[in-house]
Amino acid sequence: MNLKHTQVQHEGAGNWIVDFLGDDGEAVSVKVREHKLSNQEDVVEQAKRIMIELTGFETRGGKPTVNQNDALSKGDLDKQETPPKITH
Repeated sequence: MNLKHTQVQHEGAGNWIVDFLGDDGEAVSVKVREHKLSNQEDVVEQAKRIMIELTGFETRGGKPTVNQNDALSKGDLDKQETPPKITH
């Protein structure tokens, strides 16, 4: 899904709905229940964190992520890559 637009709706009492809309009509909605958040940017970041928690497949075998970079990777941070041999 290529993200085209993000909509944020405040339902009151700490309830938010974040809709991630794709360029081909795809949509993902995340309900965020966070009383401490009042800034829409913070709500969107929390919704992204919730989605990252749901992506256990292909990321560390379903184990929790180590950090934000790990969460955004494809789970290959532990892989030791051998640099290519250069011969002259």
